[in-house]
Amino acid sequence: MPVITFPNGEKRAFPEPVSVLDIARSISPSLAKSAVAGQVNDQFVDLCELITDDSTVRLIKDKDPEGIEIIRHSFAHMIGQAVKQLYPEAKMAIGPVIQDGFYYDIEHDPFTTDDIETIEALIRNLVKKNYDVIRKRVTVDEAIQVFTERNEPYKVEIIQELDKSITHVNLYIHEEYIDMCRGPHVPNTRFLRHFKLLRVSSAYWRGDSSKQSLQRIYGTAWNTQDELEGYLHALKESEKNDHRNIGRRLDLFHMQEEAPGMVFWHPRGWRINKTIVNYVSERLETFNYDEIHTPQLVDKNLWKKSGHSDKYSENMFVTHIDGREYAVKPMNCPCHIQVFNDGLKSYKDLPIRYAEFGCCHRYEPSGSLRGLMRVRSMVQDDGHIFCQEKQILSEVALFTSQVFQVYQDFGFEDKNVSIKIATRPEKRIGLDEVWDRAEAMLQDAVTKAGFDYEILPGEGAFYGPKVEFHLKDRMGREWQCGTVQLDYMVPERLGAGFINEEGNKEVPVMLHRAMLGSVERFIAILIEHYAGALPTWLAPHQLVIMNISEKQSDYCQALYETLKKQGIKAKLDIRNEKIGYKIRENTLKKIPYLVVIGDAEVESNQVSLRINTGEDLGRIDISKLISIVSDDIKLKHRSPLVALDEQLVAI
Repeated sequence: MPVITFPNGEKRAFPEPVSVLDIARSISPSLAKSAVAGQVNDQFVDLCELITDDSTVRLIKDKDPEGIEIIRHSFAHMIGQAVKQLYPEAKMAIGPVIQDGFYYDIEHDPFTTDDIETIEALIRNLVKKNYDVIRKRVTVDEAIQVFTERNEPYKVEIIQELDKSITHVNLYIHEEYIDMCRGPHVPNTRFLRHFKLLRVSSAYWRGDSSKQSLQRIYGTAWNTQDELEGYLHALKESEKNDHRNIGRRLDLFHMQEEAPGMVFWHPRGWRINKTIVNYVSERLETFNYDEIHTPQLVDKNLWKKSGHSDKYSENMFVTHIDGREYAVKPMNCPCHIQVFNDGLKSYKDLPIRYAEFGCCHRYEPSGSLRGLMRVRSMVQDDGHIFCQEKQILSEVALFTSQVFQVYQDFGFEDKNVSIKIATRPEKRIGLDEVWDRAEAMLQDAVTKAGFDYEILPGEGAFYGPKVEFHLKDRMGREWQCGTVQLDYMVPERLGAGFINEEGNKEVPVMLHRAMLGSVERFIAILIEHYAGALPTWLAPHQLVIMNISEKQSDYCQALYETLKKQGIKAKLDIRNEKIGYKIRENTLKKIPYLVVIGDAEVESNQVSLRINTGEDLGRIDISKLISIVSDDIKLKHRSPLVALDEQLVAI
């Protein structure tokens, strides 16, 4: 006689084992109709799951966040059913849920846009049948037999690689189609309505370029048609503001096949890069960091000793010189420890804060490369703090506050920044009691800094837990950028030590920290966040000077030199083109301020000022122009329009 406890604390006894669906029916017909799954003792299960013992049960409805995840997962199975009906020779790999959607990897010749439309149309017809999705629990051997007979080698491989302690798996039967999954899934296709297949790309099996190339079909699903259409609209806006497209339009950078995952920075893009690096470098100076620089090639044994090689070996570029194996630096931390180790350190020297804009190289599968967002060569605003354990709380709290200061200058208000603490992963080094202490310290430090946080179970680094700083852009997307990671393990592995108060050698604690993360990726985020119209202080050119005719060229040249001396990044455009053409072209380049010089401006020793929106603000003195632009640059993230409004009031 199982006793069921509900989330509100109410208890109900059943005379015999009872399914989750029957529990829902016992409460109300409407709940049974809207339920897609259950949560039994913190485990999500299908509605058909039979409960035999006393349990805590929560019913998951289609409109719950977990419900829409289940719906999306079931849509992945619908891709499988439709593809196998249309292309029986296709072989199905995996179909997981991802943020806002799902995908399925399939071995087949490349799908065309027409193919995707055909698959989507068939799915719409299939879900309208409102058929029941049947779960069947079978032994591992039975599952292997099923998928062997159905010529599904990827499913067989997945089963064969399961932990030996797993004896049974779940099969989900969609009419004639059979898939395998932990579940849960919707009990009936009547829950599957509001969806869209988005695109297809290639992906390697297991993310390994030496293995079979697969076709990956992406889709999205929502509870209502309005939610679906809203998401698709936001997706179009996102695609319109894709940094790769903007980068081409604004002549910032390009990528090419001869150097996959490597960035070719153009002059305008490199100006942005340098501005960001110089800004962070200045902040590091005020935050009492010492900048260092470490080699690109280091004997791979260094990464073996640190433990990085065990985890990242397949992502490391390796070369051989004079019979030795060298790794192209994939991260900076082991090298920073070498700087710390050179010379005797005392507790009086701590904390020691090193920073480096270190160029790192990591092999990323070609299918995962995406503009500046995912590259193989990147510069990290990396830093490491060597300290005593008693200094951890203050250093983490201080760094957390500093990160928020920096993000504000880039235009992200505190409400756009969230903190997440990633705890111990399954594969890690070190004792659990050390992890307990490290995780507690990070949580305490963030709390002392006055910030809330969310826990990300199992997502810490192999050597320690980490605090992640997530930025929300103007389209509502979250990006993980900054981080601070607490590491007791790697310094000891690499022989780091200092002389403590008692005169004994002690291993320092190391905090791995970055404010931006990858500079390339951060620039991509900024480009998309601002749709290319970067704040004046970040803009590659803050102002452009344009003449109406050749007669004003000398005046424009003199003005250009004056502005340069004032530290304003000006551009001189005295081409023999019509002024309307030049205004339009430079407006499209997102240059914040546009200065037009004609005969009247020369005679009055003034300029005509426009802003990027196209508004003409009339003639002003050169001193006022310098004041307006300079003050706007000091305002960091605030738009030139706001700065101008304030200045014009003062005028």
